[in-house]
Amino acid sequence: MSFGRRTGLPCVESMTPTVLLVTGRVTRAAVPGLCAELESLLYDPEGALRDPDAGVDCDVGGVVQADLALVEAVARLGLVARRAGGRRLRLRNVPRELQSLLDLVGLADVVDVRCAAGDGGA
Repeated sequence: MSFGRRTGLPCVESMTPTVLLVTGRVTRAAVPGLCAELESLLYDPEGALRDPDAGVDCDVGGVVQADLALVEAVARLGLVARRAGGRRLRLRNVPRELQSLLDLVGLADVVDVRCAAGDGGA
């Protein structure tokens, strides 16, 4: 049996992704701050994009409660990522509850889910 040779490493990006870590309880009041934090990671002080080819990852494994405020945060963070050169937001360590809410409101196709938390989240 023979297999074709692949070029490069599988599932490895050429650029280090920009990563936003979201922890604790996300409230609606915290959403603008999270968007501003992501913008500060994506843009330099002069307003130019940093690493235009890098991906945008959001680690939500440390969230306390998956609710509609968190879904709103994910949606708005996805918009910030898209406005930064058409990038797609990728979620890491997604609790099952959040995955279910994203499916329910139709956002599962808007963001990429990298890996789900095994125990349903923290």
